[in-house]
Amino acid sequence: MKFPKFLKANDKDLNLPAGLNFEAQIDIQAQSGEDGDKEGLPKFKMKAYTGGKMTPMGFYHPVIVSLKGVRVPRKKIPARLDHDASKGVGHTESVTIDTNGISAEGVISRDTAWAKDVAQSGKNGFPWQVSIGASIDKVTFIPEKESAIVNGKNYTGPFYLISESTLKEISFVDCGADERTSAKIAAKNNNVSTNLGAISMNFKQWLEAKGVDVDGLAVGDLEKYQNEFDTEMKASAEDSTTPAKTQKTESDPADHISAMQEKAAAELSRQAKIAEICGSSNLEIQAKAVKEGWSVEKTELEVLRAARPSGDTFNINTGKGSLAAGDSKVLEAAAMMAGGINPDKVIDTHGAKAVECAADHFKGGISLQQLLLQAAWQNGSNVRFIRSMADVREVLQAAFSTVSLPGILSNTANKFLLDGFDAVESTWRKIAKIRNVKDFKQATSHRLVAGAKFDEVGPDGELKHGELGEESYTNQAKTHGKMFTITRQDIINDDLDALVAIPSQIGRGGALKLNEVFWASFLDNSSFFTSGNKNYAGGITTALSIDALTAAELLFYNQTVPNGDPLAVEPAILLVPNALQVTASQIMKSSELRDTTTSKKTGTTNPHAGKFEVARSSYLSNAALTGNSTKAWYLLADPRSIPVIEVAFLNGNQSPTVESADADFNVLGIQMRGFYDFGVNKQEYRGGVKMKGEA
Repeated sequence: MKFPKFLKANDKDLNLPAGLNFEAQIDIQAQSGEDGDKEGLPKFKMKAYTGGKMTPMGFYHPVIVSLKGVRVPRKKIPARLDHDASKGVGHTESVTIDTNGISAEGVISRDTAWAKDVAQSGKNGFPWQVSIGASIDKVTFIPEKESAIVNGKNYTGPFYLISESTLKEISFVDCGADERTSAKIAAKNNNVSTNLGAISMNFKQWLEAKGVDVDGLAVGDLEKYQNEFDTEMKASAEDSTTPAKTQKTESDPADHISAMQEKAAAELSRQAKIAEICGSSNLEIQAKAVKEGWSVEKTELEVLRAARPSGDTFNINTGKGSLAAGDSKVLEAAAMMAGGINPDKVIDTHGAKAVECAADHFKGGISLQQLLLQAAWQNGSNVRFIRSMADVREVLQAAFSTVSLPGILSNTANKFLLDGFDAVESTWRKIAKIRNVKDFKQATSHRLVAGAKFDEVGPDGELKHGELGEESYTNQAKTHGKMFTITRQDIINDDLDALVAIPSQIGRGGALKLNEVFWASFLDNSSFFTSGNKNYAGGITTALSIDALTAAELLFYNQTVPNGDPLAVEPAILLVPNALQVTASQIMKSSELRDTTTSKKTGTTNPHAGKFEVARSSYLSNAALTGNSTKAWYLLADPRSIPVIEVAFLNGNQSPTVESADADFNVLGIQMRGFYDFGVNKQEYRGGVKMKGEA
């Protein structure tokens, strides 16, 4: 397996391969059609992984896979040669994962040259090994001197803990990372003597006494047992010269074999009892008990200990090891910081650990290719570098097949979107009421009416019904949006700026559209601010000044509800165009006034100092909008009391949303679309007054 070029020999650098291969023992048996099997199809059986440390290729430290975190997506997993999808061999019939490891059984079902080679080579005695391919869904680095309890055992670092993985395929390999693994072919329907030569009767009895299947014996195993037999026979002959046996002139093979059979019978009885105690869920304990000669009592004790509930627990003091480089929060944090977002802001949204881990793993800042490759590896992609259009296509297909990449891109892009969105003028927020709507239907609100005023309750305690009246105003959310593409050239050029610039432009575009719709509605007010509504005044005396502001305030105070009662609301906001901002600020901030003319008396106190909040908007004087003016200004109520205008947002989303997806086949890139669901409409005309500011 190739390894990423950017992986550094750093104990805490987790830019690891996305896949993992477990090497293990495999047994291939040629079947004869019994029990419903297809005639002649060889079957294989293996113990794939026992839950301990491994040293697979591509990792700087040992690896332990959490058995409880291994996911098997289906019962029938492809069996291949050398992890090559084009070299099919067969498939599994069952995969079992328990506290003792991963076991699998299957059949060599493919009619390919590779399948025939595996089966025939195995029958010839070739020592096949098996490698199980799994995607790494979540990995944690356990530093030196730290510890973790995995698969019921305590391990000390440094090592990588694969806490979540997905079984993808199994492969026959001629040389695995673990040299202790082996494989044998058991040709159950062939006479071993036709392949191995004649076996002496005494040797055959000796084999049967040890519980060895003579018919299924491979050549290499035969030689091993023959050497053991010869050694024992030689030792037995030497024993015959001791004083206790001086009466015998030669060893009696029959007596020796009888003793061996008794010993073998006792051993078989011990193994049978151990197997009964361990059952199918404690195969590792069973294997160790048989190998190390445990008593039945010791085996029972170990099985009881193993039955105690235990999960994978971590004892990590540094904090850095608790997050993996493939963790979506870490990748998002790395992309955000690489895009220029202040780490303090990233900490607010993603936490200090994610930021620390991102800085630790991606010291030079994560690139666009690294981000895509991380997601692709999680789905089993073997692409290590993006150098061609074919690499782009494969990486995108693999990356977007996972749940994580669209979420990472969207979450990251939304942060850059908000930066672009917030950079645009938002004066509309100061003067508008915000309303949440749940759909795109027209929403209705009723205007101020006289019937809202309380009535005195008589002795009978009866409350009279109020009336909303027929006056009302409406609003309706509509969708606005735009689509952009991160091209294949951007990906090959490893241009992370594309991931920053496009969402930022989407955010800016959404804010500009809202401003355009909002101020177009606000300024189209010739029938809203009128003399008839008693909320409008024109003439030279309305130019912004102390006296004009006094007149506007009086005009506002004199407004009434339909029955003639006072409006009884205070004005709060002085809204002005760019040209009047300085004048408005001076009036609001000056504590006294002075008249420079001679022979004239005037007060020095500013009656309006600090009374109103000044709000300025460039849109009020924008020539592209109907009703624009450099001289008109407004005195408005707090929109929470009486709004002159309202903005409705679908489901309360007050900023645009950005989504990402794999682009169309002909485009080959990453599509990003931004959309914004909002509606704008004027509401209660009594909520403000307009001063023309000129004749």
